[in-house]
Amino acid sequence: MSIALVSAVLPVLILLFFIYKKDKFQPEPLGKLVWTFFVGCLSVIPASLMELLLSTFTPSDPVAGGLFTGYAVAGFSEELCKLLLLMWVIWKSPYFDEYFDGIVYASFLSLGFACVENIMYVYSSDDTMTIALTRGLLAVPAHFLFAVIMGYHLALAKFDLPNRHKHLFHALLYPVLLHGTYDALLMVSDGITKGGDNEETIALTVAGGLIVVFLIFDVVLWRRGIKRIKRMQERSKEQNFDRQHPFDGFKWDIL
Repeated sequence: MSIALVSAVLPVLILLFFIYKKDKFQPEPLGKLVWTFFVGCLSVIPASLMELLLSTFTPSDPVAGGLFTGYAVAGFSEELCKLLLLMWVIWKSPYFDEYFDGIVYASFLSLGFACVENIMYVYSSDDTMTIALTRGLLAVPAHFLFAVIMGYHLALAKFDLPNRHKHLFHALLYPVLLHGTYDALLMVSDGITKGGDNEETIALTVAGGLIVVFLIFDVVLWRRGIKRIKRMQERSKEQNFDRQHPFDGFKWDIL
């Protein structure tokens, strides 16, 4: 196994293990999780097709183009495909029976997407280790954190019936906004730096400021994600766990 492949996959495996160990009350069948991860890997295909279509409308202005690419091309396309496939995989599944399950399954599916995307970026780069390191520290965890927010609201939609439609809307809206902001900050910064219409010093100053904002945003994203993980753990704990779970034990079921 090549160093490039290991460097691309290792951050994904670490986060998969992290969220799996957080599922303390009724761990999900391993087969179902593997299937969800595999579907996440496949979600790259429809997302890429949507991105290809939407990218034809990208404005030429570096700022407008960065915002459009961040929010519409990347954020909307990827998060919509993830959510639709996630609902197809787990919405009617008997395993989706506690609050924390939403975060677990959303994380596995999103990390499947991140795994394939990371491999593609690493293998297409001449500087494999730099790309692997930066994406391992930033991009892969970002996909994980977007999934935490998506799974949080999907679980609320599952169990809070009177407000189901609101929560389903939020399960798409918030990940798109977070994903779009994440990408747009980097893309606008890059576009300003490379733009020929700005004084070099001003462009670099603005781009540097956007990078600082991006790093602050990344810290806030982690804080929000961890809070929602803890909140859903508490909700799962409060659910009726004295009943016999129909799928206790080591299972490979995927339905």
